[in-house]
Amino acid sequence: MGMSERIEQKIREALPVSFLDVVNESAKHVGHAGDDGSGESHFKVVISSIALNGMPRVNAQRRIYQILEEEMGQIHAISIKIV
Repeated sequence: MGMSERIEQKIREALPVSFLDVVNESAKHVGHAGDDGSGESHFKVVISSIALNGMPRVNAQRRIYQILEEEMGQIHAISIKIV
């Protein structure tokens, strides 16, 4: 299972999700800092979940980081957009 799939699975297991899009953006960062050559170093997550509604943006992002704690040790960057 690739990192995109792992990210999606972990979020879906932890939160009731009405929309989730996990995009591997590693190709945009080839040769930049944090590119480990794996092709799985930079990701974008766009999510809508009732569990995050009304939560301050920083707290909602922290919740996603907590869910992905193990994966964050393996990737360089993740951008999170709550919609």
